[in-house]
Amino acid sequence: MNDVLKKLGTYGIIPVVKLDDAKNALPLAKALIKGGLPVAEITFRTSCAKEAIEIISKELPEMLVGAGTVLTVDQVKSAVSAGASFIVSPGFNPAVVEYCVNNDIPITPGCSNPTDIEMALGFGLDVVKFFPAETSGGLAALKAISAPYGMIRFIPTGGINEKNIGSYLAFNKVLACGGSWMVNPDDINAGDFDTVTKKTSAAVSTVLGFEIAHVGINMSDEDSSLGLAKNLSGLFGLGLKEGNSSNFVGSAIEINKSAGKGENGHIAIKTNNIKRAMAYLEANGAIIDRASIKGSGDDIIAVYLDGSFGGFAIHLLQKQGV
Repeated sequence: MNDVLKKLGTYGIIPVVKLDDAKNALPLAKALIKGGLPVAEITFRTSCAKEAIEIISKELPEMLVGAGTVLTVDQVKSAVSAGASFIVSPGFNPAVVEYCVNNDIPITPGCSNPTDIEMALGFGLDVVKFFPAETSGGLAALKAISAPYGMIRFIPTGGINEKNIGSYLAFNKVLACGGSWMVNPDDINAGDFDTVTKKTSAAVSTVLGFEIAHVGINMSDEDSSLGLAKNLSGLFGLGLKEGNSSNFVGSAIEINKSAGKGENGHIAIKTNNIKRAMAYLEANGAIIDRASIKGSGDDIIAVYLDGSFGGFAIHLLQKQGV
């Protein structure tokens, strides 16, 4: 898979932006970055799209900006010359796809049926846009349509919102989703970029789904671990589950039988997608202890952050069934 498309997968959401005035391009991009989502698909539904892409790509090189609603080869050329890193089209236009493939330009054409998908495969594509997602039958339809095609990933777009994006992203054939609820044109035209940032931050939180899983307490040996576990279990009426390397009191307190990572212990945080969480945390200054990764590829189940947080190590856990 192309590196740009892989990057889109780490974000999980691609804001689909309609700009009516290029003057809003830079503050919008800054609002998205501040909200934790340095990516945007600027649609060619308005005449200022090329100028907006040019402004963002020049002023904010850390922003991954692409062009959407691209209908012609000339629009591809215009978008790429302005700095677009990827192209998105609403349907499958063979001329547009062929030009992009021949010129190594990442493209995700709109596909809504097996014929579209097989055309995409014929051009060597491994990621397509499922559009319009909700009116084409939603997630149930996507699962049915994609069943014979294990070699291709999808970016559902159209009707995606904060209520259904989690379900889409939980499907392993979905690379990311396109959505516009965090970049409402009314907010943009009113210059209310604080609201864009808040909605973006909330969208990122929805995608990552961080939750405290448990707190681990370091003890020196088996006897002290079991003693503390029985004490806490008895005091608070919580269940006790003995294990090989630790004992659990309820589901939220783990008492280690030896000193593990962290001076005092560790804090385990669950996430919807551990690979997206790792990318997000690294982008925000955290260091991932990659030597601690459990699992591999798309099946990473746990990893520690480097460093200490108030005497505790922090490790991420992949939520089960997500």
